[in-house]
Amino acid sequence: MYVSHLSLTDFRSYHQVDLTFEPGITALVGPNGQGKTNLVEAIGYVSTFSSHRVPTDAPLVRAGASAAVVRSRIVRAQDDGSERALVIDVQLGSGRSNRVKLNGAPSRARDVVGALRSVLFAPEDLALVKGDPDGRRRFVDALAVQVTPRLAGVFSEYDRVVRQRTALLKSAGGFRGSRTKPDLSTLDVWDSKLAELGAHVIIARQAVVAALAPYVADAYERVSDGQGAAHVGYRSSLAAVLEGGEPAEGADATTPSRVVEQQMLEALSRVRPKELERGVCLVGPHRDDLVLTLGDLPAKGYASHGESWSVALALRLASYELLTHGPQAGTEQDAAQLWVADSGPDGEPVLMLDDVFAELDAKRRARLAEMVAGARQVFVTAAVPGDVPPQLQGARYDVLASEVTRGA
Repeated sequence: MYVSHLSLTDFRSYHQVDLTFEPGITALVGPNGQGKTNLVEAIGYVSTFSSHRVPTDAPLVRAGASAAVVRSRIVRAQDDGSERALVIDVQLGSGRSNRVKLNGAPSRARDVVGALRSVLFAPEDLALVKGDPDGRRRFVDALAVQVTPRLAGVFSEYDRVVRQRTALLKSAGGFRGSRTKPDLSTLDVWDSKLAELGAHVIIARQAVVAALAPYVADAYERVSDGQGAAHVGYRSSLAAVLEGGEPAEGADATTPSRVVEQQMLEALSRVRPKELERGVCLVGPHRDDLVLTLGDLPAKGYASHGESWSVALALRLASYELLTHGPQAGTEQDAAQLWVADSGPDGEPVLMLDDVFAELDAKRRARLAEMVAGARQVFVTAAVPGDVPPQLQGARYDVLASEVTRGA
């Protein structure tokens, strides 16, 4: 698949821009702060309906405007060798729900997720290695939704249940010191819902991580030129409660959802006194983490700056390979097949490298360029033409003060 057209109205710094693209390499070149990242952010938004830079949509609307519109035309290959064009329109308005259209017909965002697959590597990705678990959970969830779009509804509903259950726990905490005991009859209902949805979230994540792991190891070896071995795993908060001690690996991707659901219910019953005391949900996938290691040591806190960049880059390259090819032979566990084998006839995602090459040394820059040069469509942003490696020469657009012109 590839993006053949992008139109923005009042998106970020752009009042209006219309661009046409071809498959292959497209370089967006211009000084920092001129609007290059806004363009790849818009493409990524059509893919995931979220920004890699901000947690809410309000900053995406141009200052002074009431709404922003992103229109993208996507070309996808079909089973019979023909091509099909899809047009996605998204209207973002500050303070109201987004409006989405697919080929002119009103649609729900969750029904359009996956129409465009994309992988974006940006400087913010260093936080995947050095930052908090929340960013790593978002990375896994976003990848899982691109792999299997129906999971968008599961993740959204789980987040809603966590918020509702947390509110109930906090209200119950207000009875501390009172002779009146709080009514906790509804807490059991929320426990059941949290366990049911949480089991699906955990199994989906574990399946994606299991399928991603060999690609991460391979990508890190290639990017680092064999300097060390990177591993990725999933750490569940359930094991810490059920077994005691530090969180462990817990159930794997083949564990039936009903088993994980029962484990969650057991863990919830054990921690309920602490939850009522603190007013927070202490068990569930919202407290899990993606474990990144180099050799036998955790990447966070032990990896050098260059190694951290290589791990972050390996995660994105592995995502691209998984979306393109599905699980490697020998890693297709039953659950992994259930969640990951939904690629379709044209699963290869659009690849975007936002201001990446300026952060890499010469060897890593050359290896990365060689690894991505054959992708169906690649967008590269760079401050100066010299930052674009020779292997990635192609179409060029110059970006200055949110004005985009075709370069030489």
